[in-house]
Amino acid sequence: MSRIAKRFAETRASGRAALIPYVTAGDPAPDVTVPLLHDLVAAGADLLELGVPFSDPMADGPVIQLACERSLAAGTRLRDVLAMVREFREKDSDTPVVLMGYLNPVERMGAEVFAQAAAEAGVDGVLMVDLPPEESSDLTGLLDRAGIDPIFLVAPTTSESRLRHVAAAARGFIYYVSLKGVTGAQSLDPAALGARLEAIRAISELPLGVGFGIRDAATAAAVAEVADAVVVGSAIVRLAEQHLDAPEQFRAAAAALAREMRSAMDAARADTAPAAV
Repeated sequence: MSRIAKRFAETRASGRAALIPYVTAGDPAPDVTVPLLHDLVAAGADLLELGVPFSDPMADGPVIQLACERSLAAGTRLRDVLAMVREFREKDSDTPVVLMGYLNPVERMGAEVFAQAAAEAGVDGVLMVDLPPEESSDLTGLLDRAGIDPIFLVAPTTSESRLRHVAAAARGFIYYVSLKGVTGAQSLDPAALGARLEAIRAISELPLGVGFGIRDAATAAAVAEVADAVVVGSAIVRLAEQHLDAPEQFRAAAAALAREMRSAMDAARADTAPAAV
């Protein structure tokens, strides 16, 4: 059983929704990332999503776009991101780590070299935003052989036929984009979200993580009532922008937000749990 599958089995058994914070590797500085990941785990994160900086992050809003620019300006490249995961694994062998990014850096490294290097570093899942599931077999085959889960996005506009392609190709979990637009958008309808997730569950048994538009503890709690996992990105990355010259303050603020979300998510699940007989 993969680390991702094991972690979701644990959260389901305990009646919890998983908290998955996203951070851009190398932002606000390369030496901040690994300590930040440990801070987030201590604050209640169940899985970690580590963004690979890219010059044209088309699915991301301005907050993460700027984070990628800062990270690239600091010299962070794909091999550096893998080195960060390797360093993280020196102290944490349990928390799943998912790389989120775009195909270009992987193609520059070479897909086979990437898959092997990612596995050796301790990566558990890979989500390539611009990789269509219909064209993914070469990379997903390499990832499968390396023991890494290929993860895919689905959106409110994803057709049933395309969703079946995703369900067949994906491992670990399916990442549901909760609204139309880019990361950091500001509106989310929990009722519509719940109905959409139920339709996806009729096609796939994989856990469903929801991201885009998770901006605070209240939103995270609402999503936790209907999803298997809550992914929060821009809300954390925005804190890096606010503390560019004070990385310790950024780490403390990010951990505080994760703790707040963890508490709100757990309370929401407790409120919706069936009463004991």
